[in-house]
Amino acid sequence: MTSQTNLPGEVRDVTPQFTESEKETFQWTLQWYPVAVVDFLDPSRPHAIQLLGKELVLWRDGSRQWRCFEDFCPHRLAPLSEGRVESDGTLLCAYHGWRFNSEGNCVSIPQSKDKQAEALHCSNRRSCAVAYPTQERQGLLWVWAEAGDSAHIESQLRQPQIIPELESNSDRVVQLFWNIRDLPYGWDFFMENVADPAHVPVSHHGIMGSRYQDDQYYDMIRVREMSTQSGFSFEVVPAGSKLSQKIHDFQPPSLMRVVSTYKDGGQLILALYASPTRPGWCRHIGTQVLVKNEAGKKPEGVGFFALPMPNWLGHVLASLFLHQDTVFLHRQEKILARQGRDKWLDAVYTPNPQDKMTIAFRQWLEKRAGGGIPWAGESSSDLPPIEQQDKQKLFDVWTTHTQQCRVCQDALKNINRLAMVARVAAIACLCLGVIMDSRTVAMKAVVTGSTSLLTAPPTQFWWAIGGAVLFAMLGYLLKKLKRLFYVYEFEHAQND
Repeated sequence: MTSQTNLPGEVRDVTPQFTESEKETFQWTLQWYPVAVVDFLDPSRPHAIQLLGKELVLWRDGSRQWRCFEDFCPHRLAPLSEGRVESDGTLLCAYHGWRFNSEGNCVSIPQSKDKQAEALHCSNRRSCAVAYPTQERQGLLWVWAEAGDSAHIESQLRQPQIIPELESNSDRVVQLFWNIRDLPYGWDFFMENVADPAHVPVSHHGIMGSRYQDDQYYDMIRVREMSTQSGFSFEVVPAGSKLSQKIHDFQPPSLMRVVSTYKDGGQLILALYASPTRPGWCRHIGTQVLVKNEAGKKPEGVGFFALPMPNWLGHVLASLFLHQDTVFLHRQEKILARQGRDKWLDAVYTPNPQDKMTIAFRQWLEKRAGGGIPWAGESSSDLPPIEQQDKQKLFDVWTTHTQQCRVCQDALKNINRLAMVARVAAIACLCLGVIMDSRTVAMKAVVTGSTSLLTAPPTQFWWAIGGAVLFAMLGYLLKKLKRLFYVYEFEHAQND
């Protein structure tokens, strides 16, 4: 039987008993993981990524298909992500010029004695790069987390966790922008966080409600039983004054799907993906999907993020939301590691039903998924990386997003150009105003013979000075906006 009791005492166990079919263990490598938004990738160069502790490289071949290799050249183990995508659609290792086709086969070894020797070397399996299956679905690039001869066949037997509503081609379905960010806390803490609606009005005070008014009691009722491969889901009861239903649906390994159904029939769907990259880090990719009701009315989205805006602006403004709980999630992971507890439930106190789904997630991880992620190679340390005390590094945006996002890099270049134009225009207006004032004084001196400096400036002077002030203000605002591409610092003590 499943325990749904929250009083008296503590909510500790919300998992059903195992059935024979559920004694299997979740296989972390035999899964599709979303690793990038295709439109945000620069196809002219390779991109280094991490997945399950593996160092990988993404690149687009001559057929315009994105490929994924392990990030090393078989020759001398130089990183292929530091190489080049050549005009013939091959990936070139920039160390010695070896080239690889889309399947990972080596097609060129320039230092070979002759063409015959080159062909012989290239035909050796040891010359091949290690290739992983990939596919593009719904604007995302997905990578199968295992290579090898059987990986292609196995990957065809499982579908990625797409958003069914986006397959319908209905004019009632509106997708907002994709956002992507590398986050300085583990995959499990990301999933724990998005399984916890109770933190939203408190942590995200000012964007998603009020910490003083919206932190209300509710229960969480399981509506889909726990499955090793398919996860589980819980319903929030009551859903809220505007909603008829709200369900959090965990679909391992990457998706938390949050569906809010409004009383008028509209729906807000949050597709919150997270892929485990390395210990203490995960890559989050998310979007909002708005489903209009029968009358064609579009439902509310998440705060101001539902307003029409270009992708780059949505990306930089996402920091206002994401950074509100970044420090919590980063540090609670390190606190748990320092305590050395074998079980998560032994380290926390969970007396209220709002934690039921979080508890269920931890129990799925422990009982169905081997207790945690099987990191590859040297990344298999039991402890996450050292706690980061410098909050500014936790709030870094450049290395966790901007430098990997073609859309934001292009926007930043345009903002820099506009800022330069604003500065030049401000100086030009100021100089023009001075010239106009000087001419007025000179002309009056010629006409009246007076050289008094108390002559009132002409109207054109004030227009020029006003223009200088406006352009200077524009330059200042652009400078503030530019900073969001690099870092956004947040303190709850200052969020009134």
